[in-house]
Amino acid sequence: MFDSFFNGPVNEEDMDSLPLMNMEDEGDGGIEDQPIPEELPILPLKNTVLFPGVVIPITVGRDKSIQVVQTAYQNDRLIGVLSQVDPNVEDPSSKELNNVGTIARIVKELKMPDGSTTVIIQGKKRVSVKDILGEDPYI
Repeated sequence: MFDSFFNGPVNEEDMDSLPLMNMEDEGDGGIEDQPIPEELPILPLKNTVLFPGVVIPITVGRDKSIQVVQTAYQNDRLIGVLSQVDPNVEDPSSKELNNVGTIARIVKELKMPDGSTTVIIQGKKRVSVKDILGEDPYI
């Protein structure tokens, strides 16, 4: 089927695949199946807005963001995702983030050769930030 897009036949065994997840069919590990904690670590995003039901890859390069992702991935895999107000700020504080975002589940974590981390996240539910409890080691 993809032979017309590539220079030669495509061997599907050599390709990595990530199953698409339907929010209704997810069942095991869906946001409906697990309690939402009152406190979530926050992953700030530059130039990206995550909506409920959407699955996107995010390359994480900032040390604080890598720590957020690794900690959440080892635990319940839930994070709060907020977009930065100004994408040019390299290390945003809580005041430089929008106060409405999305609860997301980390589907997969991939360590890249350059030291960054790429995560596949799925937006689950819209969330509004009540209070920022701290910014160290991360928001």
